[in-house]
Formats: sequence, structure tokens, C-alpha cells
Amino acid sequence: MTSSIKDKILEDMKTAMRAHEKERLGTIRLIMAALKQREVDERIVLTDENVLAILNKMIKQRRDSITQFEAGNRPDLADKEKEEVRVIQQYLPTQMSEAEIELAVTAAIQESGAASAKDMGKVMGVLKGKLQGKADMTIVSAKVKEKLAG
Repeated sequence: MTSSIKDKILEDMKTAMRAHEKERLGTIRLIMAALKQREVDERIVLTDENVLAILNKMIKQRRDSITQFEAGNRPDLADKEKEEVRVIQQYLPTQMSEAEIELAVTAAIQESGAASAKDMGKVMGVLKGKLQGKADMTIVSAKVKEKLAG
């Protein structure tokens, strides 16, 4: 099974080449390199789920870099990373709202029978499959912690 997200990224790369969009093309090439690296390393054909996991990891890395660059007073580099995040996010499904995340967390806590912060792993296990790519998992994790503590 091939990935429709990967096909879209490939098409967008060709479009960016034709339109001479240098920055966008650079980011898309980074995405394609990460996807190809995973395929070669693991000798697999990526599914949409695999692609989403890679894209989420790339966004997380860039957000960490943005924090570091802003702390180091390098707004030029932070802006470059922000632009890369914006391009990568175009390939992710629409992100869930705070209220939708809240509902999903509440349902997962009930489903897993979690009672305290010790059960956080159970709840995150339930949520990871459902929300991967649709929500920032650091926000989800914070919501779970908040609910289980309260």
C-alpha cells in the first residue's frame, strides 16, 4: 500500500520546482529525505500512518529548535524553522481544537479505567492511536496529567 500523503508531497515538490519556490522546495526535500531514509533503513513501504509519525517528529524537532534559537537571540534562524513547520503542517490532517482534545482525553480515561497519575501510560496508549497527527501530543499529555491529578 502506498501513501497518498507521500504522493501529494512528491507532487508538491514538482510544483515547487516549476514555480522556483526555493524555501518551500528545500523543506519538501527535507521531508522526502526523511521518508526515504526510513524506507531504506527499515526496508518498508511507508503507509500514511508512518508518514504522519515522521512529519510529527519533524515538527517537534523544529519547535525545539525554535525555542533554542529564540533563547539564543537568533530570530532569523527561528523564523526559518517556523516557515518549515508551516510547510510540514500542510501535510497533516486538520488539528483538533482544545475542546475536542478535552473530550477525547475524558473518554480515554473512562475507557482505560484510569484512576491516578500512575495510569497515565494506559490513557496515552489509548489516545496515541486515535490522535496521532490530529493533535499535538504534548498538549494531549498535559491534559491527561491535569485530568488525572485533579
